[in-house]
Amino acid sequence: MSKKDNNLKGSCHCGDISYSITGKNFAADYCHCSTCQKITGAPVSAWMDFKVEQLNWQGAKPKEYQSSKSIRRGFCPNCGATLTYRHIEHPEYITLTITSLDEPNFISPAYHIYTEDQLDWFNINDDCKRYTKGKL
Repeated sequence: MSKKDNNLKGSCHCGDISYSITGKNFAADYCHCSTCQKITGAPVSAWMDFKVEQLNWQGAKPKEYQSSKSIRRGFCPNCGATLTYRHIEHPEYITLTITSLDEPNFISPAYHIYTEDQLDWFNINDDCKRYTKGKL
């Protein structure tokens, strides 16, 4: 795999769930929302967005949890790794955790969302644009 051929691979921690992605992501962000904090156990999450047809699951698929009326979050039922975020009103898109990539340095977030929930002790020292809520 290499960045220039735009074929990325990733998996959960235990390897029960793995995937490959063809083509480029159309967005990547840091999310500071309180739901991401609770689900991942981290002060911020890094996500990348693709069209569903770019994603190919190998073997098992993530188990989904309904975190709100229209949001489904996918995780590995064996190791618990957070893998996906999916908005049911936009079934053509899928969001994956950047850190689930085999080579997570290939994609960098370009902006921060939900900074209104950013933890006081978590300092951001980059030049990325910040949104108090979502980007839209």
